[in-house]
Amino acid sequence: MITALLISVILGYLPMIVFSYAIYWLDRYEKEPLPLLLFSFLWGAVIAAMAAFVINSLLGAGVYWLTNSTGAATFSVSSIFAPIIEEIFKGIAVLIVFLFFRSEFDSVLDGIIYAAVTALGFAATENAYYIFSMGYAAGGWQGLFQLAFIRIVLVGWQHPFYTAFFGIGLALARTQKSHFIKFFAPLGGLMLAIISHSLHNTISPFLIYNAGWQGMLRASQLDWLGWGFMLIFIIFMIQHEETIMKTHLMKEIEHNIITQNQYLAVVSHYHRKLLKATVLQQEKSSRKLVAELCQLSAELAHKKHQYLHHGNEQRNLEIIQDTRKRLFVLSQQLRKYDAPLPASE
Repeated sequence: MITALLISVILGYLPMIVFSYAIYWLDRYEKEPLPLLLFSFLWGAVIAAMAAFVINSLLGAGVYWLTNSTGAATFSVSSIFAPIIEEIFKGIAVLIVFLFFRSEFDSVLDGIIYAAVTALGFAATENAYYIFSMGYAAGGWQGLFQLAFIRIVLVGWQHPFYTAFFGIGLALARTQKSHFIKFFAPLGGLMLAIISHSLHNTISPFLIYNAGWQGMLRASQLDWLGWGFMLIFIIFMIQHEETIMKTHLMKEIEHNIITQNQYLAVVSHYHRKLLKATVLQQEKSSRKLVAELCQLSAELAHKKHQYLHHGNEQRNLEIIQDTRKRLFVLSQQLRKYDAPLPASE
């Protein structure tokens, strides 16, 4: 029993931590602070998961008391209450970052990252609970591993997919001037998160009940189709961030803040690896300077982009000037490694 519980926890949490790292890796230019990402994951894993479990259980018990029907209680929790409660509590973590750490919430990609990491924390706790209580308890070790496969492989990205809509809505409110968008984008994002969550919780059991494993595969195909579109959107947003970087950092070369080679290393992953290799060959202790160069350059580009579209909101101009000074000092430290780099990949 203890061994099964331990394995359930490992299978619940470890894959979601790996998935979170994959999300972190996708953030190619301006990495989000690890303490904020850890806060988001833990909020999802502890606060959101526990609150949702308690409230969903109470609401389900209330429906059963009123109807004396297990089916009505199960359906109401799965298709109505859970999507609302879970998306609200997961969304609170993203909202906290949005309200209190606005300087770290610069783009649509940032909104997706914070939402996805929060949702993966939630999924970790939920998976551990289901793998043990509905996998091992119902079907022994075979049931445990079968449910682990379902929760990790077949539906592993469902929670990040739902909550990403709210992150996108908050990011649009952050990056757009329109008061209409600022007000309705977060609400629309939350509604899309709830609706997509509810559709999955309604359609999947129906298909599984009527077609067994074939129905489960059909439901998974629908899930993966949605995740595929979200991945395409994320790739588009990464390319958009690359455009922002190239546009706003080019003038920093003209002002001698960074060099041409440093600019190439910042906007191109290929050239970044070349610069890191050059630094590593000459002086291992300076390797972190390349990551700092990329981070400061990305922060400067995003702040210049915000200043262009929103003016001096949240002291953008002061932050730009301070970041530019820090970037110049860092650039000076790295110029001794400024060997010519290829112009293209």
